[in-house]
Amino acid sequence: MEFRTVGLIGKQAHHDSNLSFKALIVYLTKRGCRVLVEESTAKNLDSNGFESGCLQTIGKQADLAIVVGGDGNMLGAARELAEHNVAVVGINRGNLGFLTDINPEDFEIQLDSIFDGNGQIEQRFLLTVEVYRNGELQSKNSAVNEVVMHHGKVAHMMEFEVHLDDHFVFSQRSDGLIVATPTGSTAYSLSGGGPIITPTLDALTLVPMFPHTLSSRPIVVDANSIVKLKVSPENTDNLQVSCDSHIVLTVLPGDEVIISKNSAKLSLIHPIGYNYFNVLRTKLGWGSKLY
Repeated sequence: MEFRTVGLIGKQAHHDSNLSFKALIVYLTKRGCRVLVEESTAKNLDSNGFESGCLQTIGKQADLAIVVGGDGNMLGAARELAEHNVAVVGINRGNLGFLTDINPEDFEIQLDSIFDGNGQIEQRFLLTVEVYRNGELQSKNSAVNEVVMHHGKVAHMMEFEVHLDDHFVFSQRSDGLIVATPTGSTAYSLSGGGPIITPTLDALTLVPMFPHTLSSRPIVVDANSIVKLKVSPENTDNLQVSCDSHIVLTVLPGDEVIISKNSAKLSLIHPIGYNYFNVLRTKLGWGSKLY
């Protein structure tokens, strides 16, 4: 795969990120690439040798997108870039960095392996969420990590039903429900007690949030299932659905929330030597080999 036009996206007004952007522009220019920087990032760059454009422009024109920052920056870019099937790689300037796995201190060596054709391409699926009211679509969006139905107020319970492919699964009184992809299984879902799902599995995890019953447990289901959440009309307050904690859709009592697999896929490129379990051990503090 040849990368002629490379898009740069990431944190704005962040000293360390700006250093990475400047170094990347020099590196990419030496490689003969056309550099296209996301417009809001470009405003804060004291550098030259690049063009600027919106995320959609990068999606349409770039062969590769490099995201500088944390997983939040990657998620924000991924929802747009997945629609255009652009390969994405992340340079970690955040905290955990499950998705942005290139070390900024030696990014040249790691990017060299990718430009030389030795990178590992991994496709991650996204979710689509739709909110229906009286059978009519009210709002729609996508998520890379998870879709979360929750109350608009802190520590307030709601009542809802969960249906899977039109089969009733359970009703529940809780603070909400997390529907996570394998990518999102190490994010909010993990904090809520959900299982870690390896990225190659075609599965979703449904994680209840503080359920009012001791028997409620996370459940792993086929990712091709249609998850329907029927919100009880007995709820007295408005609810919300969040996509990757970035986008919030309003949900009223009696609404239905439909969650399904998105047709778009996020194409992540990892440098040579990448291993998912190495990432888990490093980020989660797991024990090393005994012998």
